[in-house]
Amino acid sequence: MLHTQQKCMQHFFKAMVMAFFLAGCGAQHNITYSWSNKAFHPPAPYKKIFVAALVANPHVRTHLEEEMGIAAQKKGFAVERSWDHFPPTFESRNPPRREQMIEKIRSLQCEIIFTINLVDKRSETRYIPGGMGLYGPYPGYGLFFGGFYSYWSPFFYDPGYYVTDRYYFMEGNLFDTKTETLIWSVQTKSINPSSIEDFSKSLIEMLMQKAMDDMQQQ
Repeated sequence: MLHTQQKCMQHFFKAMVMAFFLAGCGAQHNITYSWSNKAFHPPAPYKKIFVAALVANPHVRTHLEEEMGIAAQKKGFAVERSWDHFPPTFESRNPPRREQMIEKIRSLQCEIIFTINLVDKRSETRYIPGGMGLYGPYPGYGLFFGGFYSYWSPFFYDPGYYVTDRYYFMEGNLFDTKTETLIWSVQTKSINPSSIEDFSKSLIEMLMQKAMDDMQQQ
């Protein structure tokens, strides 16, 4: 009976591992913080937006700004991307001065600025026991060593492996162009993105929807 229960639990845990694996094939994003400036009220609805991904990697920057532009257009905005006006060059990889950027944004008649930047990134390595694939205290073996040993002994010599989880902490902000006032801010945590294409598309869609929802509540 105990052996049968162990086999059932092994199959159950393996199924759970597979479910976690399939869920992890794409980037998982969570909003950890959001804020709206309740004291600020724009004089008129915004129609044109300037999007800027403030990251050093050109490949990541272009993908983020492309998705930012697409998401904004779906919400009815006319869009200008920072990449089109401030591309990096071999002579200078430094970002433009604030005065230079805001002057350009105003000349393009963009009423609102949407920025995104990387706040932090980190990796964590964890051990996956062999055979079972997922570790966690399980109450089925009770509170005594005998039950514990009987339950876990089939796994003792089944080699496991290590996996590394990648975490990216991003921040998105909306600024009023005329006054340069911060009107909305959000922070997110993304886990194990499979590609920059998957990461940028799903992240930006989530941020844009959250921004629209929060702004409508003001």
